[in-house]
Order: sequence, then C-alpha cells, then structure tokens
Amino acid sequence: MSEDDAQKLMIKTSFKSIKTIESIYTGGKVDLTADEKLLVSTLNEDIIVTETETGRQVHTLEGDTEMVTSLAVKPNGQHVVSASRSLSLRVWDLATGTCLRTMNKAHDAPVIVMTIDPTSTLVATGSADASIKIWDIDKGYCTHNLRGHGGVISAVKFHKFNNKWYLASGADDCTVRVWDLQSRQCIAVLKSHVSVVRGLDFSSDGRTLISGSRDKVVNVWDWQTKKLKATYPIYETLETVGFVAKDTDFSAYGGKPSSDVFYTGGDKGVIRLWELATGKLVQEQATETNSKHTISDIIYSAASQTLIAVTNDQNILFYSIPQQLKRIKQVVGYNDEIVDIVYLGENETHLAAATNSEQLRVYDVETQNCDIVYGHKDMILCLDRSKDGDVLVTGSKDKTARIWKINLEAKESSDRYTCVGTCIGHTESIGAIAFARKSNNFMITGGQDRTIKYWNLRDIKFDQTDSQQQEQQPHALYTHQAHEKDINTISIAPNDRLFATGSQDKLAKVWNVDTGDLIGTCKGHKRGVWCVRFSNVEQVLATSSGDKTIKIWSLKEFTCLRTFEGHSNSVLRVDFLTAGLQLVSGGSDGLVKLWTIKTNECVGTLDNHTEKVWALAIRKDEKMITSAGADSVINFWEDVTLEEQENELREKEEFIIKEQELQTYMRKKDYLNAILLAMSLNQPFRLLGLFREVMESRSDEESITGSLAVDKILAEMGPDHLEKLLKYIRDWNTNAKHSNVAQTVLYAILSSHNSEELVELTNAKELIEGLLPYTDRHYQRIDDLITQSYIIDYTLQAQE
Repeated sequence: MSEDDAQKLMIKTSFKSIKTIESIYTGGKVDLTADEKLLVSTLNEDIIVTETETGRQVHTLEGDTEMVTSLAVKPNGQHVVSASRSLSLRVWDLATGTCLRTMNKAHDAPVIVMTIDPTSTLVATGSADASIKIWDIDKGYCTHNLRGHGGVISAVKFHKFNNKWYLASGADDCTVRVWDLQSRQCIAVLKSHVSVVRGLDFSSDGRTLISGSRDKVVNVWDWQTKKLKATYPIYETLETVGFVAKDTDFSAYGGKPSSDVFYTGGDKGVIRLWELATGKLVQEQATETNSKHTISDIIYSAASQTLIAVTNDQNILFYSIPQQLKRIKQVVGYNDEIVDIVYLGENETHLAAATNSEQLRVYDVETQNCDIVYGHKDMILCLDRSKDGDVLVTGSKDKTARIWKINLEAKESSDRYTCVGTCIGHTESIGAIAFARKSNNFMITGGQDRTIKYWNLRDIKFDQTDSQQQEQQPHALYTHQAHEKDINTISIAPNDRLFATGSQDKLAKVWNVDTGDLIGTCKGHKRGVWCVRFSNVEQVLATSSGDKTIKIWSLKEFTCLRTFEGHSNSVLRVDFLTAGLQLVSGGSDGLVKLWTIKTNECVGTLDNHTEKVWALAIRKDEKMITSAGADSVINFWEDVTLEEQENELREKEEFIIKEQELQTYMRKKDYLNAILLAMSLNQPFRLLGLFREVMESRSDEESITGSLAVDKILAEMGPDHLEKLLKYIRDWNTNAKHSNVAQTVLYAILSSHNSEELVELTNAKELIEGLLPYTDRHYQRIDDLITQSYIIDYTLQAQE
C-alpha cells in the first residue's frame, strides 16, 4: 500500500484553516498605488489593503464604526487618506497599517469626494455641505476653505498650469468651478450641464478641461476663457471621465489618434475611448455576455496603461488600453452568499464558486486571482464537474443549465471557459445538478418545478478545440415528476447506474439512470433533505437534513443504517471521506464536522465560519477540505492528523526521557535540575515531594528550605517559573498535610524577591489572595497589603 493510500485510510481528526478568501469591497471608493502593487478598498466601515498580484490582504484599517465615504492614496504610495460619516479625516501609513493622524469634524457633512495632488502634499475634500477644503496631509491642517457651490460636491481635480496650482470642482448644482489656489478665489464658473457633474480632468497641454455628467454628455471647456468648446453626447449616464496619457500605445488601433483621448464609464457598464478633437469613438470595450453591471468609477494607471473599472456589483475589472480594452484581470470585491463550490482542473488548482450572482467566479487556489465568467442571466445556484475536472456544469435561477469546457492552461481568461451547451426545458429555477461520474455522456438536473431531467451530452465533442466547438442545446431524454416539493440535491452513483434526489418533502429517492424509474425511497427525515451523496466504496447513501441529522441508508433495503446527531441546526451538506469510513458535514450552525461512521462519533469540529455553511468541496487526495457559506468566506482546511499524531508521539517520547532524567537527578540529589525539570514536566506533586525531601534531610542548617542550593534556585527564578510555582504553592497550602512545605517554600521566595518583582507577575493579586486564608502553626499569617494601585507589600516572620 502506498503512503497516499495509507493516509486515505487513516481516520482524520484534525484539520486547520490554512487560508481564506474573504470580501474586500462592499461598494464605495477604490484606489490603487501608482506602482499597482496595492489595492485599497472600502469594506463597510473598514478599509482593506490587498496585494494586487496575490490577492493577499496586507492590512485591515479599522474604522470608527461609521461607513467610509471616500478615500484617496498618495501618488507616492506612502499614505492613504480616508473620510467617514463621523465627519473625521484619517491619515494611514500603508507600510504599517497604522493611523498616523485624525482630523475631527473636517466638514459639517460627510466628505463625498477627495483627490490628492501629484506631489503627495495636499488632499482636497468635497463635502455634502457644499464646501471644498484643502489639507496639508503631513502637517494635518486646513490650508483652504472654498465655498461657492450650491449643492453636494461630486468631483474635484488638482491642476498645475504655468507653475500655478488650480482646483476644478463639480457639484449637483450642475456647475463646474475653477479655483486659483494662490488667491483662494473662484476664477471660473462653467454652466452647461443639467445634472450632477461626476468627472473632471485636464488635457495634456493643460488648456482644456472636460466634464462628464449624469446628463449623458461630456463638455469640453477652455477653462481660461470660460468658453464651452464642444459638447459630445455619450448616451449613457456618466459616473467618471478622464484623459489617458499622450504616450499611450495605440498601435493596435490602426493608427495613433489625432488628438488627446479620454475615457468614459457609466450605467452601460462599458469603458469607451473618445477623441477629444472630434468626439469620435475610438474603442468600446467588448460587452460581457448577459452582464448587468454599471461602472461607478474608473481608475487610470498610466504606468501599465490600464483602465480599472469599479462596478456596482463589487467587482474590480482591469482593461488593457494597448490590447483594445481587453479584460486582463479581475478582482472580486464581494461574494455575497456562497451557495456551492467545486474544484476544477486535472490537478484541482482552481475552485469554482456560485455566489448568489449570475457570474461564475473561478479562483486560482494558489494566488487567489479570480476569473469572472459571464453567461447566465440570473443567479447560479448549483455546480458540478466531470471526473477529470475539465467540464463544469452550472444550474441557475434563469431556468437553464450550462455546460462549460475548461482549459486552465489558456493565457487569456476569456479562453479558459467556453460554454459548449445550454440546457433549456425547466419551468422554474434549477437548484440541483449532477454530472456523470465515469463518462461525459449525461447529466441530471432538478429544481423548483419538482421534475428531474436526464440530458444527453453524447453529441458534445469535449475534445475539440475552442474554435471548432459550437454551442449546442442538448435534449432531455426523459423528464419525471420526482417530488412533491423543491428538489434540493442530486447525486450520481460512482458506476453511473443510479442517481439519488433529495427534496423539501423530507424524502430521498433513488432512481435508475437509464430509464428514470424509481428504485427506492428513503423515509425517515423529519424535515427537508438538503444533500444526498453515494459512497465510493459501500452500497450506501448519506443524506443530510433540516432536522439536524445525517443518515446513512442501505441501497438494498432502503432502510436507515445509522443516524448522526451533533449539529445544532440544519445540516446543509454532507460527503464521504477516508474511503467511505468517515463523513464530513456543514451546517446552518456555521460548523464543519468530521464523523467516524463505525463509532457514530464526531471526531472533529472545524469552526471558522460565522454563518451557514452551504458548500463543501473535497480534493481528490483528501488532504484539503474547502468550505464556504453565507458569511462570504471560503475556508481551505488542511489535513494535519498525521502531523498531530507524530507530534503527540514525539511529545510522549520526550516526556518518558525527561521522566527518566528526573529520577536520575533525584537519586543523585541534584535538586537544581530536578526542580526545574519537574516544573517543565508540570508535575506539582513530584515537586512537592522534592521540597519535602530537602526539608527533611536539612543538609544546610542555616538555609530556609534545608538546602542553600535550593534557596539559590528560588532566589534566581524568573517570572514565568515563579508564577507557576506560586500557583502550586497556593494549591498545596489548601491541604494541612502539605501546608508546612508550602509555607516554607513561600517564605524562601518572599525572603529573596521584593514586592516590585512580585507585583509584575501576571496574576499577582489573585495568587496572593489565594494564599491569604491559610495559616500554619510554625509561621505567622502572611500579612498582605493590596492597595488600589495593586502595590503588594509582604511581611513574613518566622515564629521561634
């Protein structure tokens, strides 16, 4: 038997969470450091700093319990400035994640927008109180207070022209104002928009200002002469506009544009590039299939010539300008409830997740980079995969199931996932889906319409290249009314001959795959059945239910063989582990539990979720279990049973060796090493015997304990050993048989350690109070003075 096989048969008892995928963005402002290494985003009242390359969360900048309304990162990447509904401004150090400065009551109303000047010196804040303030970031004071707008400030932009600094601002009074920062005066009021101004930017020569508004136009201004040069209809409600750099690579566009190029983003959810001189559309980003998002902001990175779209469905999408606005990367900000997960790829390097969204999210387990796959028109509710992990099937609230061919080796994310078939026929949401276990010939779906459908996939050529493959519509060979209520789960047996369904009608049913005939019904659950799974080894079926139990059923008599109780709420997911010897389950109580079938015992509980655990995925080698749920968190649990057993064995061996050493020291009367070793072994009774032996032998009459060497050990004890010994003494002192030894050792400690040393101990007050109630006929009561400042003064005198 190989080592891997042996490990698969070892009863698993311990898993530890080695990594998590969590939400980083719930709406609001997002910014990026100039080098694109760090992404800064708002997560409710906190700010999350994430490594762009790996997805690792570097810092959580904890807020003041109020929602963050705006933030901006210094161009030099050193600090981030944030504002919240508490009306305070905070300056954070990005290297350490610490708050350097707080400016309270920065405005009379929340800050809506902010921007930092290119020198990383000043931050401009635009507020709902219709004022704009400019702050020196490092020194923490306000340098300008600009008033003139008649509504909420909605856009601000610094501008340096002819060695003078200006600020452009827009508001919901539909005007654009230009401020001279030297004179603190408004030098231009530009009126043309009929809705709130959402974006401002200056051209490369500094002479032209563009403004984008929710009135669906971009206005081009000569801001010095206050003249409107052009108005370009964009035909979408705009949320952001800006210029791209002059030296941007437009070689793929069939020639460099004749003038500056600006970008727009808004409620259509696409980025578009336009020529400034003519208003001609240069390029429009390819629309995602069935995407419904809008763009709330665009971040322009000049270094990588990338436009980063922030969407209203909390995704952050990277588009390359040189590649004609091709999506090159995506960051998922928020996953909502995660209702299903499966591993993908031959080596299971990726994890697909259904997240209460029409988008499929596929994570690279190693880097946590995420591909967003569009196709469904409504929420994806269930997932399954082929045995080799190269085919994925998804069931959705849009009443369709889609079949995806997976090619994780492709460089472009758009080439990794190809929809090769769409199954149309259900009249309600598809809530359960199962793919054949041995072949790629069929799949079975079920859902709210209470029917099961067998889909013939034999005509889909999964081995063809993407360019050859045409999307097909497989046919359902049979459809049966299967249950009286919603079908929650479907599982296909390892031999592809049987499949099982579980429903809210409290029943699990087993069916013949080829004919769709009912073979048996498992009756016994008192609530709806959430999950059914076949064993790979035995002819049994596992079911989990809303009645808080898991049951195992015989596939011959359809009787219940075992019932597992332990979850405090509905058991939503169950699967077999360890060659069918164990089960793993996830429940509404937020727990993942490990069960040993033979003993009916729960041998492990994995606790790192705060909400329902909807989904479990087990890697083929069973060294990793992944759980996900309503708390938007994906947990990766690594099997550490073998390591823990080895550590336990090692500790036992070390304990035996130390025990032998202790006996040797005691025989040799080497009290120094014996006392230290007894304490390290945490053996207070052995230690008590040691001290009694020393006191009875009294080799040094002038010594307190009977041995000057032992007195010296007690005098030189460090805080950790001292605290442990005082706890032992407190326990010994409660027994009249041991109090003589206890108080002798205590006297030796108090004679060699002053009160300043003792008061520094972690539980000094508690320890001494524990000793107070006890006296001894040889010693006076320990006089103890504990003042409010916990300064302890001990006086102990021996009776003659």
